[in-house]
Amino acid sequence: MYKIPFHTQDLAQYRFLVTGGAGFIGSHLVEYLLLHGAKKVVVLDNLATGFKDNLVVFEENPRFELIEGDIRTLADCQKACENIDIVLHQAALGSVPRSIQDPITTNAVNIDGFMNMLVAARDSQVKRFVYAASSSTYGDSKSLPKVEDKIGKPLSPYAVTKYVNELYADVFARTYEMEIIGLRYFNVFGPRQSPKGAYAAVIPLFIDALLKNDAPTINSDGEQTRDFTFVANAVQANIKAALVEKPEALNQVYNVAVGERTSLNQLYQILRTKIGSELQALHGPARAGDIQDSLANIDKARTLLGYDPKIDIKNGLEITLEWFQEKDK
Repeated sequence: MYKIPFHTQDLAQYRFLVTGGAGFIGSHLVEYLLLHGAKKVVVLDNLATGFKDNLVVFEENPRFELIEGDIRTLADCQKACENIDIVLHQAALGSVPRSIQDPITTNAVNIDGFMNMLVAARDSQVKRFVYAASSSTYGDSKSLPKVEDKIGKPLSPYAVTKYVNELYADVFARTYEMEIIGLRYFNVFGPRQSPKGAYAAVIPLFIDALLKNDAPTINSDGEQTRDFTFVANAVQANIKAALVEKPEALNQVYNVAVGERTSLNQLYQILRTKIGSELQALHGPARAGDIQDSLANIDKARTLLGYDPKIDIKNGLEITLEWFQEKDK
């Protein structure tokens, strides 16, 4: 999936730290970096929501190192940042419903942990710090498509934490002359995204249910729309942000999406057709903190980062479904 590179520079000159590297997006970043010859790839993960299975294939690679630690512990962050050139900070506690259920832990991981990583990166004189921001920052803004400089009020504790990340990133960039870039992910999906747990994302939940011949539940009427973004596009954005040389591209926040809107009902129909299922979905109540519609304007990322998403939702779903079917064999 990553044979064609998203970069032109020689990665052999860079040592990367991927926090949350045992997770869904993080493990894809590790795969890309090792495949394309990065000098060193260190993963910091407490394995709370990530899985060692995502990293097994890399364990024998001498350029790979796993540090089992927690971003809530400054010493772990400091150890992980030693001799690192570029940080790709993916570690976070995701899920709007989880943040509503447990705002204290979400705050501790996403804000305290983020602060620890910024401080550790600053003290280790890391060259570039790229972090996972979130489309949840747009909150109750009704405008479509979403443009980076127009946000609303947050609708969940999770959204608050991701907005606070952006505020701290901006202050650290200006106060300590750091190079920091935030990437507002829009509903990223793909292979290795887990359908397990109370806070699993919708696409792996739908696929898992259909493959088991169970009718999934769609929250609300299913007409809410999302800009579903295949994971390879998110990897591309991270690599572009990590290596971009334009001064005007630094210390910015970018939408990472495809720029296409799909309703949950449309999503389910696509998957049902691909799997060949006649199952009708069930419908449940709307979830607290959810937005109705989401669609990104990606012009800023295209212009300043050279971001060019190659895989749309239909192709991405084919790749993802194939991975789930192979895994279940």
